[in-house]
Amino acid sequence: MNALRGQVGGEISVEMDAAPGIDLTKILAEMREQYESLADKNRRDAEQWFFSKTEELNREVAINTEQLQSGKTEITELRRTIQSLEIDLQSQLSTKAALEGTLADTEARYGTQLAQLQGLITSVEEQLAELRCDMERQNHEYRVLLDVKCRLEQEISTYRRLLEG
Repeated sequence: MNALRGQVGGEISVEMDAAPGIDLTKILAEMREQYESLADKNRRDAEQWFFSKTEELNREVAINTEQLQSGKTEITELRRTIQSLEIDLQSQLSTKAALEGTLADTEARYGTQLAQLQGLITSVEEQLAELRCDMERQNHEYRVLLDVKCRLEQEISTYRRLLEG
């Protein structure tokens, strides 16, 4: 084992012929500087984009808030108009009901008066019929009497002629 160890256990010496060493710290510093400047640029771009979007959103919020206020105001005005119209409608319905009641009372009153007048007209027509009958009877009696008178006058005139002549 010792012999084997003697064969394997040697010293190795390696020499390299290389170009002068690159300064990795300098390269890393430059890369770090590039990445930091790129990161700053990206951060500034992101901030600018964020601020522009925030400003745009703020404008939209302002416009939407204004539209919302306008809509709320319009809704309030429409509700007032609706309430006013409902009150007016109730007033008109009350007026209509009162007028319908008055119309019904007037119709009933005029119906009663019409019935009374119809009764009076019927009574007057009956009286006229009676008067007409009386007048026809009296006219007939008058003619009979006039006829009797004429005959009597003729008899008288006949007797006069006989007496005178």
